[in-house]
Amino acid sequence: MTTILMIDDDLLVRESLKDLLEVEGFQAIAASSGAAGVLLAEQQVPDVILCDVQMPEMDGYQVLHTLQQNPITATIPFIFLTANASKAQVRQGMTQGADDYLVKPCTTEELLAAIATRLAKHAALQSQSEKQLSNLRSSISLSLPHEFRTPLTAILTSAELLHGIADEATPEEILEIAQTIQSGTRKLYRLVQNFLLYAKLELLLRETDRSHTLPLGETHEPGSFITGIARKLAQQRDRAADLHVELGTAILACPHFEVEKVMTELIDNAFKFSEKGTPIQISSHQDLTAYHIEIINQGRGMTNAQIANVGAYVQFERQYYEQQGIGLGLAIAHRLLTLYGGQLIIESIPNQSICVKAIFPIGQEEERE
Repeated sequence: MTTILMIDDDLLVRESLKDLLEVEGFQAIAASSGAAGVLLAEQQVPDVILCDVQMPEMDGYQVLHTLQQNPITATIPFIFLTANASKAQVRQGMTQGADDYLVKPCTTEELLAAIATRLAKHAALQSQSEKQLSNLRSSISLSLPHEFRTPLTAILTSAELLHGIADEATPEEILEIAQTIQSGTRKLYRLVQNFLLYAKLELLLRETDRSHTLPLGETHEPGSFITGIARKLAQQRDRAADLHVELGTAILACPHFEVEKVMTELIDNAFKFSEKGTPIQISSHQDLTAYHIEIINQGRGMTNAQIANVGAYVQFERQYYEQQGIGLGLAIAHRLLTLYGGQLIIESIPNQSICVKAIFPIGQEEERE
């Protein structure tokens, strides 16, 4: 049964609403003050909250603000009921996050319609969230075994080979096997670190107050060190001749490590999903508020549906392509940029080219200049 919490200091209003809602098949619970309403909301977690605005000690705006600080009650549909609804009051309530604003006395039809609308919207959002979570779980559960197995197989196979030929292997053969083990170990370490970082970012995105958990800082001269990242990745893939970089100077309102992580994932994907001999172009431009970095490569690209799924960790077309990590790397870059007020934009022509834009907010020193 749907539970509705009424918070109003007027006994007559509470009793009238309670009778009306119970006749309509709802379970109605009531609180006579803002503080009592907050406590009851945390204990009962109702499906909808109806709250008066003007109450002594804790008014409706304070009730809404307090409930929004608690993850358990933050998403409960919240409807203000008030006898005095000026445009300023309505604007204040909606700005703070109220879902609706009804003027007392309202008709039964108006009240029930508002409740039905908010319940339907909340149910749709929950369904979408559960679907995304299900897709995330499915993607991780399907990809994890393969992702870990690939580097582990290389490590174990090389170790077994080394054990079998240890007595007769030449120094060159031992070195080659050791390099394979080292490469597999590095891939495995990066994979574990990425999954841990992804989980951390997921938790951060769900926090309403990140002031104590989100690392702060600025990045000076990003062009030079991003160029260094790109050249290092190009050398690792024997594609130095394919790389073309032209980056300007700026101060970014994002710590060095986070900028480095975003750009490493995006540039690595550009090399990973394009053929040797095709160009990788990295350029930048700056406006009043942001530093824009564009990475363009020729390759399989992405469809509109795949681009829409970048916010979640999805391994795109795993059945056709054996490269690992594009879904996770893009998801990490997307989340880091979101957390720091930036943006990730992807434009693509499938099977031809892809342009990935990382937009970083500029730092305060840069803004003053």
